[in-house]
Amino acid sequence: MAHKKGQGSSRNGRDSNPQYRGIKASGGQAVTVGCILVRQVGETYKPGKNVGRGRDFTLFAMKDGQVSFNGKTVSVIAS
Repeated sequence: MAHKKGQGSSRNGRDSNPQYRGIKASGGQAVTVGCILVRQVGETYKPGKNVGRGRDFTLFAMKDGQVSFNGKTVSVIAS
């Protein structure tokens, strides 16, 4: 018989916060540098002008301006 309780549950207590997916900024909305525009799994929406793509395919604004959707491409028109 084991004299100690198993260590499974106490070590597995950590959990990451959920990343809610979807479009975070609508077309025509004013955004600043670093604002998240789209959270997605895979490259459903592609980055256009003044938009960067993170490791997890998150699209974010690289300049201040207005969001523009052209089909599946997201751009930021600098103001």
